Amino acid sequence: MNGFMVVGADGSAPGLEAVTWAAREAEVRHVPLRVVHALARPVHLPLDAALPRSVRERFRMTADAVVEEALLRARAEAPDADVSGLVIPGEPLSVLVAQARSAAMAAVGNTGLNGFRRALLGSVATGLAAHAECPVVVVREPARPAGPVVLGIDGSAAGAAAVRFAFQEASVQGADITAVHAWTAWNAPMPPPTDETEPYAYGPGMLAAEEERLLAETLAGMRTRYPDVRVERSTVHGPARPALIEASRTAQLTVVGSRGHGGFAGLLLGSVSQAVLHHAHSPVAVVRA
Repeated sequence: MNGFMVVGADGSAPGLEAVTWAAREAEVRHVPLRVVHALARPVHLPLDAALPRSVRERFRMTADAVVEEALLRARAEAPDADVSGLVIPGEPLSVLVAQARSAAMAAVGNTGLNGFRRALLGSVATGLAAHAECPVVVVREPARPAGPVVLGIDGSAAGAAAVRFAFQEASVQGADITAVHAWTAWNAPMPPPTDETEPYAYGPGMLAAEEERLLAETLAGMRTRYPDVRVERSTVHGPARPALIEASRTAQLTVVGSRGHGGFAGLLLGSVSQAVLHHAHSPVAVVRA
């Protein structure tokens, strides 16, 4: 990986867990880690209200303390990592999206201090996964450092980028890959019958065999490039969302593309990636095409 990693820090437990995950990742990939805290205007104050200097200084001191705590956590977790901290005025989502433009990877906690109690996913995590130009990892509390990398495969352009990312991640972490391809008769490609007298293109069992072939072909090039990565293939006859969420129970990371073949044109996050972000039992990497 070239460039640097960026992680959002807000002082919350999920935010600190994201810092821990990002520090480990930066250390093993030998890239710098930038810890970023957005110094946002308090939501209860009008936009045109002038803040006294003492109030501005107090907010800045609080922001500096958040970054310092995150730096201590990162350096304790990954003492060999090159870690720096930054406080940037602005709203958290805007700040992190801007930072992600020049980053190789971004990480954030699934919920922050401003999220609703027991919320599954905060607005910053959702927005960053949808708008960042680099892969985004949303970290739940606590993250498991062991287990396979679960990879969702659907044959889309974003899915191909997710395959490359997952193999690179598995290689640097020394992990296996569990490649999951879920299909139903409704989303599987259906060519015309070779014999016009036949009502269907595939006889019994042939569609499942075709999906197995698609999965094997998708993985073939990466397995040659990363011979150190052991791959377990799983073709599931059923919806992708529950299959990936169930597979994430033992994963150290679940990797999905930002959107697949379905959905409306221009949609930033597909329904599968959204469901996995909300309900997975591991950190989730969302990779754009």
